[in-house]
Amino acid sequence: MNVKILYEDKHIIVAYKPAGILAQADSTTDLDMLTILKKHIKETENKPGDVYLGLVHRLDRMTSGLMVFAKRTKAASRLSEQIREHQFQKEYLCLVDGILNEGGHLENYLLKNDAEVKSFVTTKEKGKLAILDYEALKNINNQTLVKVRLKTGRHHQIRVQFANIGHPLVGDALYGKKTNQSICLHAYKISFFHPMTKEKMEFENYDAFFLKNL
Repeated sequence: MNVKILYEDKHIIVAYKPAGILAQADSTTDLDMLTILKKHIKETENKPGDVYLGLVHRLDRMTSGLMVFAKRTKAASRLSEQIREHQFQKEYLCLVDGILNEGGHLENYLLKNDAEVKSFVTTKEKGKLAILDYEALKNINNQTLVKVRLKTGRHHQIRVQFANIGHPLVGDALYGKKTNQSICLHAYKISFFHPMTKEKMEFENYDAFFLKNL
């Protein structure tokens, strides 16, 4: 499978992950971004043997959007440090059920249930703090297009927090209505500092299927 690469040098790759593609391999034999991009590097750079490619952040399988991968261990370490220091920014677009007319700020404590592969809003004593800011952009047929900026990176955070205020993501059968539609969640923007040059890097992409059909 060919993937859309927005930027590549000898240290990093910024690529678009379509909905339905894994970020990294799991127990299935389904396609994943790491395998696809390792093959790309092996073919374009004529590399013998195993190819290193570091996964520094993740997107859920059914979430589309931008990801950055590290082609060197030092680049992976420095990007991971930026994530820990909150210098690595991700912004999302999503479609939620119901009408939101303005922006807001959500803070909850989330607890992940590994058996159900699902997270829940809980108490401060039991959960991890989850913070996001959002802006309502457009109302469409009793749904709202929303821009989200994450302050933390918890499991299913956007999906859980919007469901908790009564506006689950369209297509989210786990936290909202049962549906055959894909989740309307897209990581449209990432920004970070290049791990070697320290240059500010910023990329945007609007290829998500649901955005093209609004």
